[in-house]
Amino acid sequence: MAILSQTAYCTTREAAELLGISLRTAQLWTESGLLDAWKTEGGHRRITRSSVQRLIDGDGVPRKREQNDQTSARALTSIKVLIIEDDSVLLKLYKTAIASWKLPAETITAQNGAEGLIRVGRDAPDLMITDLSMPSMDGFQLINNLIGSAYREGMEIIVVTGMDKTSIEERGGLPEGIRVLPKPVHLTELHGIFADLLERRSTYL
Repeated sequence: MAILSQTAYCTTREAAELLGISLRTAQLWTESGLLDAWKTEGGHRRITRSSVQRLIDGDGVPRKREQNDQTSARALTSIKVLIIEDDSVLLKLYKTAIASWKLPAETITAQNGAEGLIRVGRDAPDLMITDLSMPSMDGFQLINNLIGSAYREGMEIIVVTGMDKTSIEERGGLPEGIRVLPKPVHLTELHGIFADLLERRSTYL
């Protein structure tokens, strides 16, 4: 799918329409560098159409959805889980373990923070499990991009990492409320977290 235009730039709203995402998602992707942009003298963002095309060609056009409205209205009989991990073996372990639990959980995966940020914008997961040390965009950058955004609301974050507490603090630490589990992760503990989240979410029905 090619974007035909006489100009090399578009507004944030135009980019959102081309990608089939909400305006806030387009703003988040721009702020995080997933979309290349610059500001006019009047302070308005202009996004390169080439970066919009790159997302369309590389990841497919996301389905348009309004995150907050659909998330709050969704029947919470299941949870959507995003796992971000660059180790393919560990990623497979997560998926196999979650499938074996027979819990009502849909699993989505990403291999780095940049890809994970796209999946957050597209799929509005209830739970995000992420590594910290990853290529392209690491877990620290990913979480910092999400803090204060609408996507953080209602989404729980678990960090699974081989970094110790001192190393994490040296990188600026993590926001309050984010649970940190050591690698290798204990699957029984993770199972308990899933079950607890499902129980708490079911009270909203």
